[in-house]
Amino acid sequence: MKVRQDAWSEENDLLLAETVLRHVREGSTQLNAFEEVGDLLNRTSAACGFRWNAVVRTQYEKALSLAKKQRKQRSRTIEKGVLYTPAAPSGLTMADVIGYLQGLDAVDSLKAENERLRTENEQLQQRLDKIEQSSEVMQEDYETLMKIMNRARKFVALDDDEAPAVTFKMEQNGNLEKVAE
Repeated sequence: MKVRQDAWSEENDLLLAETVLRHVREGSTQLNAFEEVGDLLNRTSAACGFRWNAVVRTQYEKALSLAKKQRKQRSRTIEKGVLYTPAAPSGLTMADVIGYLQGLDAVDSLKAENERLRTENEQLQQRLDKIEQSSEVMQEDYETLMKIMNRARKFVALDDDEAPAVTFKMEQNGNLEKVAE
């Protein structure tokens, strides 16, 4: 029984790529390659297929097209009855190799960027936790203050009910004067 494994290492990706490219080159199917890699890595063939199509394939597009050319060349030579011997890759140029190696540099820079973003994310998460904690304290303080104000309002209302109402009248010069009770 295959056990679920979430993390893929670079070695796993490399084994997957090498196996798929070999199967394509030899005229086999990618599904057979996924089953072979799945057995080696103790993963399902579906997991291997998903990883190939979602992540690894883009890194090996040129190698995949070369493997397909070699498969085509192999099938032609077999049809002609000639024993297949892989020739030096005629379609591979120095520019292709340089482009591939520059792609590897891009992968390294993407890994560094990913690590930087992960660190920044952790820092932002810590800040968010502090702000949420502060917000909870402020909310509790606000609720306490509102309870105190409501109690004070009730006391003032009770005192007003017990005391007789005071009345005022306006004098001729515009000042208020308390009317005798």
